[in-house]
Amino acid sequence: MKVYQSILLLFCCPVLRTLALECAVMSSNLKQIDAGLGSVVGVNDFNEAFVLIDNIFTKINMSLKHFSVGPAGQFSFQVKTYREQNVDTKTTLTRLLKQVDAGGDQIIAGVNMHDDAFCLNMDANDKWPSSTTPWVQLNKELKYYSCGPYSCWGVNSYDQIYIMRNVSNNVCSGSGELEYIAGYLSMIEVATDGSVFAVGSQGSLFQRTGITRSSPAGVKWSSIIACPNDHKHVSFDLGVLWVVCVDGSICRCTL
Repeated sequence: MKVYQSILLLFCCPVLRTLALECAVMSSNLKQIDAGLGSVVGVNDFNEAFVLIDNIFTKINMSLKHFSVGPAGQFSFQVKTYREQNVDTKTTLTRLLKQVDAGGDQIIAGVNMHDDAFCLNMDANDKWPSSTTPWVQLNKELKYYSCGPYSCWGVNSYDQIYIMRNVSNNVCSGSGELEYIAGYLSMIEVATDGSVFAVGSQGSLFQRTGITRSSPAGVKWSSIIACPNDHKHVSFDLGVLWVVCVDGSICRCTL
């Protein structure tokens, strides 16, 4: 079924020719990576957390399952989801998430263990913690959800793709309706500049081309290659594509 889904992504949707990137292999091993505002963070298979410092992935004293950094702050998923306010104190979010994203315009997005998708507006993000933090629940179940400056993208448990248009820092729910985009992906990331990169159901790497503020869904999927084997996770920031290969190795690629 997964192979069939990957074939569908290639042939039911317009896909440009494959571009092989020139990448440098980093001396670390991760399962998830996230980049934003010049920072890069990640987590390995042992739930050890890392921050890129002076071009070296440096282990920090936290056990995490998911780590995100961006305009909304620095967030991580442990037993609960935390917002790191400074190096000494943390504040617990009132909603448990299994995946969290801080890449939107000071909004938070994520999904819980039941694949319920949520977002939090800028004002609420600035004022919490609170027992009445006004999380906004979206109208579809998703396993992964990522936001940029004017749109959010997600995939569900069947690897189907969705976009939320008209997202802003005060209306994180955007148009209110997630719109289906043809294809199948295992994860998707929206960068702080609105760029969209994703990993397919069989480990192929893609970029969505033609994205602008007036056309947030873009036009085509462009197939790119960063790893000598399959790809596992991807993030983009400041012209650099960070890719976790299927074996956990990390590629730093300049676009």
